[in-house]
Amino acid sequence: MSRSTATAAFDSWISFLKPGPETRLRLFCFHYAGVGALIFRTWSDVLPADVEVCPVQLPGRGTRLMERPFTQLVPLVEALVQALVLLLDKPFAFFGHSLRALVCFELARRIRRQYGLNAVRLCVSGARAPQIPHRDPPIHTLPEREFLAELRRLNGTPCELLDHEELMDIMLPLLRADFAMYETYVYSTEPILNCPISALGGLQDRGVNKNDLEAWRSQTSGSFSLRIFPGDHFFLRHPLLLRMLSQELERGR
Repeated sequence: MSRSTATAAFDSWISFLKPGPETRLRLFCFHYAGVGALIFRTWSDVLPADVEVCPVQLPGRGTRLMERPFTQLVPLVEALVQALVLLLDKPFAFFGHSLRALVCFELARRIRRQYGLNAVRLCVSGARAPQIPHRDPPIHTLPEREFLAELRRLNGTPCELLDHEELMDIMLPLLRADFAMYETYVYSTEPILNCPISALGGLQDRGVNKNDLEAWRSQTSGSFSLRIFPGDHFFLRHPLLLRMLSQELERGR
């Protein structure tokens, strides 16, 4: 891939990028199901100035609303590697919430296999470790009424989205695609990562418990930290999270 082609590729994938001349580390941020990269638009105002926040905009969201979303994880990871290759010239870290933690995990493994590069840190938020089997039967093929009922029961989709009937008409195919990606994921064993892993969870999250988060420890030979915040599955809105994330990223200096 030529440099001009690669630049055009990551331009469509990265939103709200504020390049800094003193960039020490790039933090690739992956949004949760049903939203887009907009949720990370203010992170660069809070995180250290030498951390370049790279919010990843996946197809089917925000400025890419008209693009077909991915329904399987492996093709998405392959596309991400191709799109982001030019941004791997500096140390990099990943942050992924909920279903996107798996994307970050597999992306880190793929980049290591393909380029021999290791992430500085993997931050997994509100997500069970990849080796833990699915507890619930798949829901992405259910009829609309049953699918919506399961989304409410699982409490993994913002209530303000579920309660917005007109918006849900647009978002239902996207949510089905997100759950198809998660529910068809098959974990495969390979050498564990050597980058530190930070696992984050919500105290009142009914779907992801402390043991689910603790299980991420087995995926790295590096250091591991576990932080629990007040709140349910959407605890990432808590102001202490960015303070903690700043401290974790500072350790890589």
